Amino acid sequence: MIKLTEPDIGEEELCEIKKVFDSKHLVQGDKVEEFENKVKGYLEVKHVIAVSSGTAALHLALLSLGIGARDEVIVPDFTFPATANMVEVIGATTKFVDIKLDSLCIDTDKIEKMITVNTKAIIPVHEFGQSADMDKIIEVAKKYNLNIIEDAACALGAEYKDKKVGTIGDIGCFSLHPRKAITTGEGGLVVTNNDEYAERIRILRNHGLSYVNGRAQFTMAGLNYRMTDIQGAIGVAQMKKLDNINEKRKEIARKYNELFKHMKNIRLPEEESYGKHVWQTYHILLDEKIDRDKLILMLKERQIETNFGAYSVHNQPYYKQKYNLKDKDFINSNFAYKNGLALPLYIKLEYEEIEYIVKKMETLIDG
Repeated sequence: MIKLTEPDIGEEELCEIKKVFDSKHLVQGDKVEEFENKVKGYLEVKHVIAVSSGTAALHLALLSLGIGARDEVIVPDFTFPATANMVEVIGATTKFVDIKLDSLCIDTDKIEKMITVNTKAIIPVHEFGQSADMDKIIEVAKKYNLNIIEDAACALGAEYKDKKVGTIGDIGCFSLHPRKAITTGEGGLVVTNNDEYAERIRILRNHGLSYVNGRAQFTMAGLNYRMTDIQGAIGVAQMKKLDNINEKRKEIARKYNELFKHMKNIRLPEEESYGKHVWQTYHILLDEKIDRDKLILMLKERQIETNFGAYSVHNQPYYKQKYNLKDKDFINSNFAYKNGLALPLYIKLEYEEIEYIVKKMETLIDG
């Protein structure tokens, strides 16, 4: 089976984990701090806080900004539901916005009309490793005094106009799930240049615990979103590989594009001129006459694992029941969800395997 994804892990990670086992210190400690410092240097950002998941990162970002009941947060409709779920969990209202099909990121021309007196933040998602158009988002945010939380779950190393995504808004959130470029199993990162936000996030991450005059006190109602030192150790080893992984992914995407370019029934992913795509997912859009779900099953029979990429969140049962939004307002999101297909992409994917995937796709689609 040609897998959809496969993390690049091996002896380097085991070596770092052994250091943790030898130390007998398993919870958040030196290795987490070392990992945070490596990411801090890579992103050139003031604060990096490692947490238990990308979802935890989003939750902490929202809490640190004081967003809650009766507030509204703008979110692209085409994303993994965790982006919207955390808005709902804190009691706020999710305001969905359609995407653009060229970038698969939020349609910045449609944000402003969704803003009300209750709107407090925008969460652009750098979908599949491609940056959203941040200049327009920043312009709107400044006009209405809104915070920006970047959902960069898929985009560690991606850039917008030579600046690393996640460091452009008020707070950036990354995932370290095995489908991402680097992984710690589960895990996430919250990054910011704001001292006040960083302090709140660190306190909230660890049960609300802080030290006042050298004494441990619980100054906030916090959570346990700490990363273990085992995960931190894996992260230390993974950071040494990040640039190589992202470069190999880009090379594989180029090979796919070259082999697929003659096929008229699919739309290939694009790299926007304003940024650097890191290709967390190679995601194509199929012609509407192609049955995407049937194609997934047929490819599986031919030992090729594929999947759809993200969700049209407003149509998921919870959101449909709560908001009952109209499909006509999310034409692109619906299309990307119903006709999108994520193909295998990982650094050990061989050229012959890519050729095989493309040939089988061609046979099944063009028949």
